[in-house]
Formats: sequence, C-alpha cells, structure tokens
Amino acid sequence: VQLQASGGGLVQAGGSLRLSCAASGRTFSSYAVGWFRQAPGKQRDVVAAISWSGGILYYADSVKGRFTISRDNGKNTVYLEMNSLKPEDTAVYYCAADGSPFKVGRHTQEYEYDYWGQGTQVTVSS
Repeated sequence: VQLQASGGGLVQAGGSLRLSCAASGRTFSSYAVGWFRQAPGKQRDVVAAISWSGGILYYADSVKGRFTISRDNGKNTVYLEMNSLKPEDTAVYYCAADGSPFKVGRHTQEYEYDYWGQGTQVTVSS
C-alpha cells in the first residue's frame, strides 16, 4: 500500500485545512487509518484515528472538537478536517494504515501501523 498525504499549507490562526490521505496499490477499506503529527524537536504523536468500519474514532485531547477524521472507501481516501487551527498545530502531518484487516481498537500507537505516507507540512501563523 502506498499512501499519499496532501492538503497541508500555511494558514492563519483560526483558519481551516483539510488533509487527504489517498491509498494506492491496494484497497484499504478493511484497515484502520490514523493521522500523526510531528513538530520540530518533538516526538511524533497520534492526532486522530478511524477504524476500518468508521465506527471507532479517536482524537487526541488537544484536537477534540476542532478536528474531524472521516473516510471515503469508494475513493480509497481518509480525510482530516482541521478547524480553528492554532499555532501549536504546526507540524508535519503523516497518515498511516494498519496492514491487518478488520482489527478493532483505537489505534493510537505507531507500532499498530504498517504503512506510512510521506507527510504534509501544516503551518499555522499567529
């Protein structure tokens, strides 16, 4: 599975962006997908995750109420809608997919994912 993350950019605080994670090479409708982010000098942390069915969602406390993860299996794409962006949201955002189908759980840890996209930069100015 190859994952392509896109949609990053420069936005002012309070603004919005929508990230996309498109999969190719294999359909990923049976796999959980997560978004992670890494700010300069910091570790990579989970932002949001969605189960293969879309029925289990996870959000980091720092983004609850502002970010929404969703998936369109017909388009082999997972989205991260980001609203009310803050300067502290500035980071490189990565999408990742679990290679094991139909796994349940919140998928909050890096080791649960087998495939990673290249990352897209999100910069929020104050």
